[in-house]
Amino acid sequence: MKIAVFCGSGSGVNPIFAEEARRLGALLVQQGHELIYGGGKTGLMGVIADSVLEAGGKVSGVMPVALIDKEVQHTGVTELFIVADMHERKAKMAELADAFIAMPGGIGTLEEIFEIWTWGQLGYHHKACGFLNVEGYYDQLLGFIGTVVDQQFMKPEYARMMQVSADPSELLNMLQHYEAPKAKWS
Repeated sequence: MKIAVFCGSGSGVNPIFAEEARRLGALLVQQGHELIYGGGKTGLMGVIADSVLEAGGKVSGVMPVALIDKEVQHTGVTELFIVADMHERKAKMAELADAFIAMPGGIGTLEEIFEIWTWGQLGYHHKACGFLNVEGYYDQLLGFIGTVVDQQFMKPEYARMMQVSADPSELLNMLQHYEAPKAKWS
């Protein structure tokens, strides 16, 4: 599978985030998967790309031209797609990937995974999405998703679309066995 990973362009304060990015990268290669990601060389983005490359795997980056001008792109990736903007980046990553993982990151990471999750809910794709919940990073967000369901702004089956695990190996297994629910408006 080609797996898109959304994650921070920073590394965060807890070294476990980078450790788990390295671990996920190595597991992707061991299991025969390819990495699709934002194309950056900094933070967790750079860590996971380097991990996949060091293990002999394939890495495809998708970088908006404005960020290339700032020289934040990873120059060692297997393939780099240059796109006009962030909208095209997400569309290209969605086109390339068979599944999606959000690791710890900021609002960009959240925006990316939420849009992909929404597209799945609407039936635009039937691909698996997951949170790698390192050290409980997403616990409060998942609690809020529970509130969204409790207040009936989302049906439980659409909340369950998001696979969640603190263990990269378990999460990859969950993504491989994912079955999408019926699309929201079908």
